[in-house]
Amino acid sequence: MLNRMNGIVLLVLLSFFSCEEKQTNDGKVKISGTIENAREGAVILSQFTESRPKVLDTLQLDNKGKFSYEVDVNSPTFYELNFYGEKLVRLALFKDDVKLDYDFANPESLVIEGSKDTQEMLKIEELMEAYQTKVNQLNEAYYKAMGDNDTETIKQIQIDAMALESNQSTEVKNVINSMGDSFASLAAIGLLNPKNEFQFMDSLVAKLDEKYPDTKTIIQLKQQLDDMRALSMGQIAPEIELPNPAGETVKLSDLRGKYVMIDFWAAWCKPCREENPNVVKLYSEYKDKGFEIYGVSLDRTKEAWVDAIAEDGLTWPQVSDLQYFNSAAAELYQISAIPATYLIDPDGKIIGKDLRGPSLRAKLQEIFD
Repeated sequence: MLNRMNGIVLLVLLSFFSCEEKQTNDGKVKISGTIENAREGAVILSQFTESRPKVLDTLQLDNKGKFSYEVDVNSPTFYELNFYGEKLVRLALFKDDVKLDYDFANPESLVIEGSKDTQEMLKIEELMEAYQTKVNQLNEAYYKAMGDNDTETIKQIQIDAMALESNQSTEVKNVINSMGDSFASLAAIGLLNPKNEFQFMDSLVAKLDEKYPDTKTIIQLKQQLDDMRALSMGQIAPEIELPNPAGETVKLSDLRGKYVMIDFWAAWCKPCREENPNVVKLYSEYKDKGFEIYGVSLDRTKEAWVDAIAEDGLTWPQVSDLQYFNSAAAELYQISAIPATYLIDPDGKIIGKDLRGPSLRAKLQEIFD
């Protein structure tokens, strides 16, 4: 997949948020613990504000490696302990004290007691570490294949990357479901792709909003989801009205009555071009059964666009305003990376997203065969 940074594998970064709500605790929360085989240097406590850590203080260990510190916590808040720049421990604090023990001689020795929300967040940390390891392996394999010009391996890595993201989403949702209404789930929601998990995220945010009203982060998430609501599964696909290579305006709604795949692509997009032979084959198989494609190019020049259409043998309707990612259609459909697709039914309702390769064939077989 190509985006503005020309990346292929989606690198999902764990985001942490601070919350502001009317309901208050009016008290202090104690952070304490014991560190064995401590290093030279500082133990720094930070609070996350707008997803960025703000240093609050440096903690002091006594001669037995013990420490204790109290913070004012009047709303659900995320913190981070940085031990000598070698070990990060993230905390989700609201009402409960938290105690942790760690031995620098044993990287697996971290034990955290108290703070149910922090306990829940540990599940996210473990999941993210495992996922990041797999992402790094895919990236390493991808760049090696690029250097070897191994197109078959590159295609397989693309398939593996999509499968990894799908499996990750399932695991993240399972973890979130196990958390109940813990605000720690806010740290996990950033691991989901709202394009594919809109209904789940919408339900989760509504539940958290009920328990933590007027929380800044939740308000922001609600607004983002409202902006995406028009593109959720089951909604009528927004109208696109752009010129084809001949300068004639072609509306998406002109194809109503067929199953239509809106295909966002470009001549400069290598993964798009590599996928085109598969799409051409599927179009040939299913066009007479009621399948149509509405190609939307994010090219900058008409020459490159038209040449790519001819070279790849694309015989379905093609439109473009030649505005790259600033295309009216790209902005309407919130496209930030290509290839990207939406599948709509004969009534114009969205029934699939980002289908390509085996997943596109499987969906068409489900519909037509």
